[in-house]
Amino acid sequence: MKTELSVNVDHVATLRQARGGREPDPVQAAVQALDAGASGITVHLREDRRHIQDDDVTRLRALRRGILNLEMALTEEMVRIAVDLKPERATLVPERRQELTTEGGLDVRGRADSVREGCARLKRAGITVSLFLDPDPEMIDAARGTGAGIVEIHTGAYANAWGTAAAERELARVRAAALQLERIKITPHLGHGLNVENVGPLLELYPFPEMSIGHSIISRAIFVGMAQAVREMAEALRRA
Repeated sequence: MKTELSVNVDHVATLRQARGGREPDPVQAAVQALDAGASGITVHLREDRRHIQDDDVTRLRALRRGILNLEMALTEEMVRIAVDLKPERATLVPERRQELTTEGGLDVRGRADSVREGCARLKRAGITVSLFLDPDPEMIDAARGTGAGIVEIHTGAYANAWGTAAAERELARVRAAALQLERIKITPHLGHGLNVENVGPLLELYPFPEMSIGHSIISRAIFVGMAQAVREMAEALRRA
């Protein structure tokens, strides 16, 4: 099974917002990523609009290329924006003002009713719903019955442990989460902290159909360009 690549272009917008204006344009980066073989684009429209802006997601939707995955907090404003925009996918994520980037998975157990309601509203708009969850057995089990068709397993702990003995333990947690999701008939995806070096061991454990990768691609693109950075990541997935 081929593992598809969704490229997160948030950090292109981060660079733009550092001094305002129009450059660099995350939509142009998305086009180059798609041209280079990415199957989709991921963006996180944060409540504080620290990087991606409303106009960015509108222009990305107008491309009508690949799978547009809108990461979003489960708030009335964001659900309304998603329902109007109708991306192919919406991924519900936790969000805190103080964090540099998403630091962990969504607490499904603590807000089960609101997650089910949010999933239902998004699905009625024709949007596939994904939940961003830690590889925790109780949290994965809580995804059952929410209406989500996908769970993106948070791989941050694995990425942070890369090169240490703890990485093997995190790999085991990710694999167990994938198998648990398979049993409850929810498709497992992966995302957070992934790069060309650490994706291989994950795909040796389980044939994940998609990975969402942003920071390492954008970082590499500074030196080799967006298209080449995407091609390198796609090749790493192909080899694995």
